[in-house]
Amino acid sequence: MRKSVVNQSTHRIGIKWKMYAILIVFVGIIVGVVWFFQVQLMNYFYQVNKFNELKISAQSIAAELREPSRLETTAKKYASEYYIDIWVYHINQQDVAQLLIETNDSLGSENEFLAPKFAKLYDKAVLNDGLYIALVLQDQFWSDFELQIIKDNSHNPETYPIVSNHTSRISAVYISILNVDHHEYMIIQTTELTPIQAMVNTLKNQALWIGFIFSILALLMAVLMSKLITKPIVKMNEAAKMLAKGQYDANFLGHGYREIDELAESLNYAAHELAKTDHLQKELISNISHDLRTPLTMIKGYSEVMRDIPGENTPENIQIIIDETSRLSELVNDVLDLSRIQAGTRKPQIDVFSLTDTVRSTLHRYERLTMQQGYRIDFFDDGNFEVMADRGMILQVIYNLINNAINYTGENRYVAVRQQKIGNRVRISVTDTGEGIAEDELPLIWERYYKVDKVHKRATVGTGLGLSIVKEILELHHAVYGVSSCVGKGSEFWFELDIFIRESSNDAGYLDASYEL
Repeated sequence: MRKSVVNQSTHRIGIKWKMYAILIVFVGIIVGVVWFFQVQLMNYFYQVNKFNELKISAQSIAAELREPSRLETTAKKYASEYYIDIWVYHINQQDVAQLLIETNDSLGSENEFLAPKFAKLYDKAVLNDGLYIALVLQDQFWSDFELQIIKDNSHNPETYPIVSNHTSRISAVYISILNVDHHEYMIIQTTELTPIQAMVNTLKNQALWIGFIFSILALLMAVLMSKLITKPIVKMNEAAKMLAKGQYDANFLGHGYREIDELAESLNYAAHELAKTDHLQKELISNISHDLRTPLTMIKGYSEVMRDIPGENTPENIQIIIDETSRLSELVNDVLDLSRIQAGTRKPQIDVFSLTDTVRSTLHRYERLTMQQGYRIDFFDDGNFEVMADRGMILQVIYNLINNAINYTGENRYVAVRQQKIGNRVRISVTDTGEGIAEDELPLIWERYYKVDKVHKRATVGTGLGLSIVKEILELHHAVYGVSSCVGKGSEFWFELDIFIRESSNDAGYLDASYEL
């Protein structure tokens, strides 16, 4: 199965070719946009730009009609700047046109050009709200034939008459009729619209070359960028393969990129956690194997003795077998409880109960231990407090904390259990007088499989899984818990629960049987 997965991955496209494809598409889009605007829309933008120049020139000349001294200067300025020919006429009451300004050196005299066409142009401008724009063949400027208009803005003065790509010489005629101080003026402007088909063809060829050159550059950039990006990824992949083989010392290195560095840090953290979990799991298996082997050996040994030796079938030997069987049962139950809590299949059944009475009843279980083995367990309380929790789970927490204290207390075999009211919470603390726990190990003792003393010893009571179960149960109840310890003096484990305050004598309606944490 693993081999087939590897073979499938080798047939996938690498990041270099994916980047090249992306860059080629990007280059294609850029070249396409440039081609569309500079080739397809070149003629449109060119004509609109020329019409805008004619409009600016007409408006500037119209502004100078009240100042004849500046009129000719302004007209010559725009004629030279925009390459246009300009005529300005004053129309008197008898509809006679008087020429005021003429800048038409490139087209000949006024009579040769305008005399046959003046009346027609004037009429069209009047009928078109005083603004008439037309496109005519330039050769007609030099003839006396009827003016043939290719396209104009009749009946729509706000638009420009745009023609598609053309090869013949076309001129634009821009007519403006104005009323200034009760005087009528007519401004005629003409400019040549140079054929741009040759320019368009040139731009097409340029677009092809630009696309080809950028495609080569895109390939080079893809190779370079893929090396820069994939180099740390390849090293991470090699380290990941080592990690998959169980080599948890694999080191994931980044190369200055923020995302790569963050990924490397996450993978290094994951490798560290896997290494720690693997180590602790092996340690757990070793410890549980030891705890299982010892009672099994004793059960087998005493059973064989009772079978083979007459008179050894005594109540004492049978009690030892029963005790060891109970220890095995407790170990199996603890492992199952821990697995069920972590899997979420064991849900807390919430009820109101006296935490103080629960602690006292738990301590009664240790009377035989205190009498036979010399342990002393004292309980100090400052009142009777009720809490809202799963009584069975909290009982298990108290039981495991006391077992832990008994297993690690000092030679005086003394354990103190205290109950304190802190604000609106009640704290239960269990203190031993053992060797204590180093400060750097305190955060780890709640972890699964962790054991402070590396040399495994059989617990006096319990199974050695108590603190892991305590942590899971208290977190299910959203309880506050912790530990304080001093090396050479002992440790104190504690947890806190909210105090339940009854509001009335009838509390049956106050409790919600479906309440879940």
